[in-house]
Amino acid sequence: MGSGKTTVGKLLSNKLGFNYVDLDDFIESKEKKSIKEIFSTKGEIYFRKLENNYLIQILDSKESLILSLGGGTPCYSNNHELLKRKDLKSIYLKASIDTILARIKSEKFKRPILSDIAEDELKDFIAQHLFERSYFYLFSKFIVEVDNKSVEEIVEEILQLN
Repeated sequence: MGSGKTTVGKLLSNKLGFNYVDLDDFIESKEKKSIKEIFSTKGEIYFRKLENNYLIQILDSKESLILSLGGGTPCYSNNHELLKRKDLKSIYLKASIDTILARIKSEKFKRPILSDIAEDELKDFIAQHLFERSYFYLFSKFIVEVDNKSVEEIVEEILQLN
């Protein structure tokens, strides 16, 4: 969340001529409900099962595409193991706590996971999430630091990865 997955993913897909898929948008389209609605009516466990099923469906399609995952996706249902497949280039866009905070402060109420967090508790919340999730993020084949880089610089760095 706030690392630039969507912005970087879209530019990268344009440069490579691949389709771009945001997993959350894909789920909302298939379920005809927002992620927020799914969370509030069915709960997180139900959502995480859906997320895993749709992730497998997308990965098994064998289509060349750029796929942005939600920040929690690698942390549930052994999804981090799926991302180790040889036919995938998984990339962790690593942002500092301060970078993430600056980026998400203005969109706090658009993100279900943040809507109930007080603004003065947001930095600690981000730090806690990064700490809990970093184990799973570090299974990515590549790590790209995004702090103090333009979107274009990040995309160029990704294009240089082998």
